Amino acid sequence: MKQKITLKNLAINDRKTYLELFLIADESEAMVTLYLNEGEAGLIQLKGETIGVVLFTFPDRHSVEVKNIAILQKHQNNGFGKQVLVIATDRYAAKGFRFLFVGTANSSISNIAFYQKAGFRLDSIKKGFFLDYPEVIIEDGIQAKDMLVFKKDLTE
Repeated sequence: MKQKITLKNLAINDRKTYLELFLIADESEAMVTLYLNEGEAGLIQLKGETIGVVLFTFPDRHSVEVKNIAILQKHQNNGFGKQVLVIATDRYAAKGFRFLFVGTANSSISNIAFYQKAGFRLDSIKKGFFLDYPEVIIEDGIQAKDMLVFKKDLTE
């Protein structure tokens, strides 16, 4: 039987407590600090244990962005990230949002595959986005330079 996660609301005042979890998905503390207090955040929980975090922002009245989604390594590749996206799709479609966006680095090969398998399609590229980060990011021998923005239509 597949284990099910729950999302527990994470108040703005409590978000800094979970900074280490947010840093799993975005290695720059300076960048995470810029958006940490925006939007809606949640604790990803499995049987009451926090195994990750997620943060959603609202760039316009029709769109939701998955700004950060991070799951502890020992719980990765178990379908929990996909469950978070299903919950988000259902929740925000019910609230009338039309699109769910997520950005990831050109070097994040596994993330690129993950989002496409979850029904997202490549929407745009923010060239040079990661060149503004304080430190160079290398994944799978590839330097993170550009952000690939994926979009999911919530009305389909």
